[in-house]
Amino acid sequence: MFHETSIHAPPVSSLESLHFGRNSTCSSFLQAPDVSSWNCMSCLKASSDCAFCANGDNKYHPGACLAITDAIQGSCRKEHRTWYTQGCPTKFGIFAVLLLGLYIISYSPGMGTVPWIVNSEIYPLRYRGVGGGIAAVSNWVSNLIVSETFLTLTEALGSSGTFLLFAGFSFLGLVAIFFLVPETKGLQFEEVEKMLEKGFKPNICCCNKPAAEEDDSK
Repeated sequence: MFHETSIHAPPVSSLESLHFGRNSTCSSFLQAPDVSSWNCMSCLKASSDCAFCANGDNKYHPGACLAITDAIQGSCRKEHRTWYTQGCPTKFGIFAVLLLGLYIISYSPGMGTVPWIVNSEIYPLRYRGVGGGIAAVSNWVSNLIVSETFLTLTEALGSSGTFLLFAGFSFLGLVAIFFLVPETKGLQFEEVEKMLEKGFKPNICCCNKPAAEEDDSK
């Protein structure tokens, strides 16, 4: 959705840009060999000195790529236009916000609670405090890394590229969970400990029982 948002930004019109005068038009736009494919995002990414002045009739219609100065910004807003320097108007933006909210609503009571539940069940009693503490620190350090690098990543990769990178890490995490984390549902703490002592193997065919359940059946 972030990708769709960026490619469906309003196009840049040469007539709209020259409406404010050639000296007001962004130099990167004037020097570009082919500006027919430029849109608002192209204008903002071309240079830190470029801004997008939306169409006065409809902000989704072709607008102007202008240089960033107080005077030009004032001229844009004087005509009741919107001045953009960090993002662009798009009809897809509301869907990105709604899907982000849906993700939070589904993640918080779902996968968001799983690590804490696993941490309370997976360790032997003598190591539960230390193991839980290490896991909690690892979790919050990972959150800190994401928070500290997010803006840098969005500038380098764009919003869609950044979330695609996160999706890749999530997939690697899913593979690691499958091969390294056993199912502890319905097992007592002692049974989990016995299962780990014998060694855990992934249930690839979904037909093998955990070691503790096999012992019970015998």
